[in-house]
Amino acid sequence: MAPNLGSDGHKPPFWRLLYFWVLIGIVAGIAVGAAFPAFGTGLQPLGDGFIALVKMIIPPVIFLTVVTGIAGSHQLAALGRVVVKAFAYFLFFSTLALVVGLVVANVVQPGAGMHVDPTTLNAAAVHGYEEKAHETTLTGFLLSIIPTTLVSAFTSGSILQVLFVAVLFGVSLTLVGAPARPVTDMLERIALVVFRLVTIVMWAAPVGAFGAMAFTIGKYGLGSLLSLGALVGTFYLTSLIFVLVILGSVAALNGFSILKLLRYLKAELLLVLGTSSSEAALPALIQKMQRAGCDKEVVGVVVPTGYSFNLDGTNIYMTLAALFIAQATGVELTLGEELALLGVAMLSSKGAAGVTGSGFITLAATLAIVPKVPIAGMALILGVDRFMSECRSLTNFIGNAVATIVVARWEGALDRDQLVRALDGVPDEVPAAPPVETDPD
Repeated sequence: MAPNLGSDGHKPPFWRLLYFWVLIGIVAGIAVGAAFPAFGTGLQPLGDGFIALVKMIIPPVIFLTVVTGIAGSHQLAALGRVVVKAFAYFLFFSTLALVVGLVVANVVQPGAGMHVDPTTLNAAAVHGYEEKAHETTLTGFLLSIIPTTLVSAFTSGSILQVLFVAVLFGVSLTLVGAPARPVTDMLERIALVVFRLVTIVMWAAPVGAFGAMAFTIGKYGLGSLLSLGALVGTFYLTSLIFVLVILGSVAALNGFSILKLLRYLKAELLLVLGTSSSEAALPALIQKMQRAGCDKEVVGVVVPTGYSFNLDGTNIYMTLAALFIAQATGVELTLGEELALLGVAMLSSKGAAGVTGSGFITLAATLAIVPKVPIAGMALILGVDRFMSECRSLTNFIGNAVATIVVARWEGALDRDQLVRALDGVPDEVPAAPPVETDPD
């Protein structure tokens, strides 16, 4: 029996649904972290362990989804169209997100009046990020795509490497044709097992959310939000406007409601909120988008690439944070310098795809283009970056869900009736394997 449905096929009571327990985990984590900071900080392994567990299953999920999607379509030209349309979408909206962050920072000016002396900042705190900024270069990015060996792609932790191998393998199966059909059939059966494994793993989500939230509140404390409340509040409000107004308009133009989509994905959104990681919900997003009527081939290409190239929340953060540091340290930027920041952010945000801690690393790379903005100023936001990462992850996740539906519609690979049923009907609250049985466990 799928854990989100009762034996009669109807939705079970709320206390048997995964999203309810994830919410309980988040609330309990906040309470424990606030009441017992030292104990809460010690619970970090619970959150890290869950994220590691999810990352363990991401490579096979992406590989199997992409390979079976390409091999099942038998149309390599369609794959090329999907890639072109996806990257056109990513380029436009990721750039728009950067512009939105820049405009809001100039209008609200969250750092104005702080008068921070750069010489008093702890430059050592951000030294590691500054050193890694070179990884965001185009050369470093290209090298990060190609794995050392065919198998190492599955152990590198790089989504792009797995996607690269999966596309090559899927194309090869298509070119071989009928003789390769037994391999495709075998992979489709393996996919059934792997997606059932996803279901099992996701039931550890409440524990992971509890540990991650207890650590965040225990280590950084709610008080740290007050000291930089203008920046955090501006970032959250900007992201909310971007999701509801910009992505909401995109959704409306493509025939669906952003609010209904958020409701459909509420379990995954809670998981992202609790763990501060959009990767924690990547396998679930792949399944949810297929259930919402998006073709498997489109989902297999758009979702993994979107996790590297369509980071709306991260892009808003980069330009907003860069101007906040300049304002807080009393640095006046000309229009040309702001446009230079914007241009470098466009490149570095793509070059950082797959780089661990890329949000802070790309910020260091972006600030380097304007020497008069002290990179040491990043220490100002280090204490609240964890709280901001939750909003970044949520915005990134929502942006990729919208992108998947839009690209599927552009490609004529969207079942509109199924999308309406998914968004209007009883949503699946937890990722589950394709229905291969209906008998109770």
